Amino acid sequence: QVQLVESGGGLVQAGGSLRLSCAASGRSFRNYAMGWFRQAPGKEREFVAVISGNGIVTNYADSVKGRFTISRDNAKNTVYLQMNNLKPEDTAVYYCAGDSRRVGTRTEYTYWGQGTQVTVSS
Repeated sequence: QVQLVESGGGLVQAGGSLRLSCAASGRSFRNYAMGWFRQAPGKEREFVAVISGNGIVTNYADSVKGRFTISRDNAKNTVYLQMNNLKPEDTAVYYCAGDSRRVGTRTEYTYWGQGTQVTVSS
């Protein structure tokens, strides 16, 4: 069993930055691919970024490429999402997710955090 807890959300002006963290409990964290997803009011949950267990392979949604960076520290069982040049359309609840399978950009991850709100004002 893996538990995920996100932190770092908040209110920021357009053009600003935030860094989200996702702390994972349990062993074998390095065996899990970790993803970030977001869900805005009235919209479906959408893929943001994913990182492989060893941190070498990453993938991003086109809407965040060049602005967001996903990383992980396996010694701390933590995955991060650095968000720069934030836009109002980035406003959403952000969730981290983990799975030992190669789920990639799909939402079929086994483990999910509770989410953290990110609000970007114009």
